[in-house]
Parts: sequence; C-alpha cells; structure tokens
Amino acid sequence: MRADQFIENVQIFNSYFKRFENGNAAVLDGKFIYIGKLGAENFEAAEIVDGQGRYMVPGLIDIHLHIESSMITPKAFSHALIQNGVTTIVPEPHEMANVFGLEGVKEMIKASQDCVADMFYAIPSSVPATSMETTGGSIEIEDIDELLRTERIICLGEIMNYVDVITDPDCKTNQILKHITANYPHLIIEGHVPKLLDLDLHQMIVSGVDSDHTHQTIEGMEARISAGMFIELQEKSMTPEVIDYLIQHDVSEHFCFVTDDVMPDSFQRRGHLNHIVRKAIKMGLEPEKAIYASTFTPAKRMRMHDRGVIAPGKIADFVLLADLQELTVSQVFKSGRKVYDTNEAYEPAASERAFPQHFYESVKLSALSEADFQVSSAEADGKYTGRVMMVKDGSTFIEEHHAEVEVQGGQLLWQESGCGLIATFERYGKNGNRAYGLISGDTIRRGAVATTYSHDNHNLLVVGHNPVDMMLAANEVIANQGGFCAVEDGEILASLRLPIGGILTEEPLEQTAQEVERLLNAMKALGYRHYNPIMSISTHSLAVSPALKITDYGLIDVNKGKVIPLLIGQAHS
Repeated sequence: MRADQFIENVQIFNSYFKRFENGNAAVLDGKFIYIGKLGAENFEAAEIVDGQGRYMVPGLIDIHLHIESSMITPKAFSHALIQNGVTTIVPEPHEMANVFGLEGVKEMIKASQDCVADMFYAIPSSVPATSMETTGGSIEIEDIDELLRTERIICLGEIMNYVDVITDPDCKTNQILKHITANYPHLIIEGHVPKLLDLDLHQMIVSGVDSDHTHQTIEGMEARISAGMFIELQEKSMTPEVIDYLIQHDVSEHFCFVTDDVMPDSFQRRGHLNHIVRKAIKMGLEPEKAIYASTFTPAKRMRMHDRGVIAPGKIADFVLLADLQELTVSQVFKSGRKVYDTNEAYEPAASERAFPQHFYESVKLSALSEADFQVSSAEADGKYTGRVMMVKDGSTFIEEHHAEVEVQGGQLLWQESGCGLIATFERYGKNGNRAYGLISGDTIRRGAVATTYSHDNHNLLVVGHNPVDMMLAANEVIANQGGFCAVEDGEILASLRLPIGGILTEEPLEQTAQEVERLLNAMKALGYRHYNPIMSISTHSLAVSPALKITDYGLIDVNKGKVIPLLIGQAHS
C-alpha cells in the first residue's frame, strides 16, 4: 500500500480507550490510513519517521480563546502555537469586533487564511457587550447571517450579557439567540455564565447556551454538568479541589481544557494549551485524561469529527512527545507534514502589514491636558461618600467600597481622598464621552498607567495619582495609536505600541513578550500587586464582569446592569 509517511516505533495514544499502545502509523494525503502493528515492509512509504519510542498524541485543540489577548496577529500567533503542539483553535475575535465591527471579524479571518494552525472562528455574539458603553463597531443579526454565509465559522461565540438574557426578553442578546435557534438550530452556542446556579443557570440553557468557560467551583461545575452543560476549564479554574473532582469522578465527556486569554509573556515563557495540560498532569490528573481533554472532547464539542484522534481517516495532525509528564514537544506534524522540530531552526516570518490602513488609525483623540484629569462636580461644597473600585489580587472582579471625598468650588478633590483616579475617554470620535471614578486596593500607588487595551470597548483608560503623569501616559498612547504606557514623576517607564486597532502589534511573540515584561515590571514598580496587572487593568472597563466597573457612560453596577453615580451622598461624621 502506498503511503507518504510511515511513523514507526511510537507509543500511540488511542483516544477511544484513553491509553497508549505500541505501534506504527501510516499517512497518505494528509490523513491516517493505518494504525497498528504492521511494519514498514507492508507500505510503499516515501518517508519513514523513526519515532524512537516517543509518545504520539493528536495535535492539541483549543476551542475557546481570543487571539487579541496575546496582542499579536494571527500569523505570529500560529507560529507560536505550532511549537507548543497546538494545531487547531477556535478563536473569537470580539476584541477586534468591538473596534471595527463586521469588518474587524472578516479581516481577522482573512489574516488567518495562510496560517499553519487551523483556525475555525466563533462569531462574536456580544458586541458591544452591554448597552452602557461606546464601541467602534457592533455585530448585528444581519452581520451574523453574512458571516455564516461567507466565512469559516464553527459556532456562535460566548454569550456574555447573562443579566439581560435572564431579565430582559426583548434585549439584543435574546433577539440573537432566538434568531440562531430558529434559523441555525444546529449551530453551537458558547456561554459565559459566571456564578449562575439553579433557575438562572437553567434559563441560560433554555435560551440555547450549553457551555461555560468562566471560573468554576465544585458546586457550579456539578450544577452545569447535571443540567447538560459542557465545561471548558481554563487555568484559573484548575484549583486542587476541581482537579481532584476530575480525578474522582467519571466526567471526561463533559469537559475540556481551554486557554481563553494568554498574555504574551506567559505564552513565550510557559507555552499555550500544552502548559495547562502539563499543569493538570502535575496536579495529579492522569496524562491520558489530560490529553483526552485537550484533543478528543474539544473536537467533539465543536463537531470537528475529522481530528482530535489518531485513527484511520482522520487528519494527520500529531505531536511526538519526548516526555509524557512534562509534555516535552519533539516534533509537530500538520496534515502529515512536519512543521516543527526542536532540533531545527524555527524562525518567525518577517513582520508585515496584514490589515487595511485605517486599522492603524483608529484612535481618534486629540492630546489631553492636565485639566482633563480634574473632576468637576455639581454638588455643593462639602464632604461626600464616594464609590471606590477596589482591586484585589487573585481576581479580575472589582468590589465596590466607599471612601470620603470632598467637593470644593465645583471640583472633586480626588487626590486628597487617599484613592487614585480612574478615567476613561471615548476614542472613536463618536460622542466625546468621558467618565471618572475612584480606585484603590492592589493597583498602582503612584504614577500613572494608560491603555486602549481595555476590554471590551477599548476606549482610552487611565489610572493614576496625579494629573501630570496621567496626561503624559495618555498622550503617549494616543500618539502611538494605541497600546500601554506607564509613567512616574514625568518619566515614561515603559511604552508598548499596539497600533492595529489599538490592541495588536505585528511584531513576533518573542519581541512582544519582552516589551510586555518591561511593562509589567514598571506597573509593579508603581505598586501594582496583582498576579496579572495587565489583565487586571484591562478589565476595569469590562462591564459584564462583577461587580463595579467603568465605561465612558460612567460607573457600572454590573449585577444590576445600570449606570450609577460616583457620589452616593453627604458623608456622615
């Protein structure tokens, strides 16, 4: 029998039995044609690969992630994925969609077409995520119809505005869900349902949402699985209790591992989905179960029946591992072609402009002044109780605390309150909205940080302790057409340029990771005590994540889904 490749002397992962079996494999036209004990003499193979007794596993599959979280383009992202053994992903470009709407999604898909890793896209379903923010674009029902007709789409991306789904039958998200279930009844619908239980959870499932990737507890995970929901476990859910539950209970068919958001420095230093699989193994999960949850079940969830398993007729995406416990990648094959070898040079392609010119000109803000960080108030002179966004290490959730703040001469004396100032400026040239709030906790204690990498609206967000530093940081980001800047005492400590939509760079991962490392060090030097300062500050404007956030509309009570005032009332002595 003719074969393009014959891979011999390998321990092949059999997904159906969740075990490794010594054997050989033959590949023809990018697909497996034989798995078993027969030797090379039975095949007319153009190439024989000596597996050297290594472990042969399917290419890893990540079905819930956002390329934009790594701040690099799809091409650079694919290059980094492959060396980590990840051969298929399902990205949801809702960050780029918030900046450019339908065009943003189409251009991300276009930029993915020639990538080595396969990218099957999820349609952003919540753009904007709420009605309480200004974005550069939106995704409407007619846009969803067009994407389903014309692009490589595999599912409807995470339904984020769970509050409206439950409480407002006529909201935009419910209109989208009804349209999908009526017109595309077989389309997979992904979910974002943090902390929901009992009736609220079941209402989400009835609406068509049957997966969840948010932070899991044992109680929440059991409630979801028992109701027929599929769990997509990201790293923050991998607590000892959750992993022990997976070890003790036979729920392999009901969950997979996903990355969701991976920062550039983490991607470069630790890897991608392979890092999560390795961590699960080190926490006690059997390697066979961990591999199953990063290959077979994600493929099954997305109905990608042509991959995720080493078997006859399946696409020959596979990885040869030198060490099973450490998940040490030796070689990676995509459709039977070797695309990575740890012993061979693996250089990224040269940076090039992959997007239309206006994608590099999306920050439509004039330079700011010190006066833009003076907060006016209509209240009479006196002392008031102000709402404070309290940042806490270990979570991107923000608690509401209170502090005494004084109004004098129509100005809020925020610098005397013991808190920092958080300000956000609409940057698309639509309405000139701006909003202010107080901030404290495990955030910066001095200086300022500014960014357009502020989920999901990506308006300009500035946090600081004095107007001069805040102005300097903001203007550096504006001049760079997006990115980050950290400032102290009038000196720029770190500046990260993200000129594509204000959220991406065309530099390779290695360089981006180095710049992000400098930014992180600067933010920590300013007093940030969070486990992930960049993710923390960039979610201060994420109005679907509990509990107190800020958009250009003002402070947002996420659980109530409404804008609330900064000042509550007169302070009591």
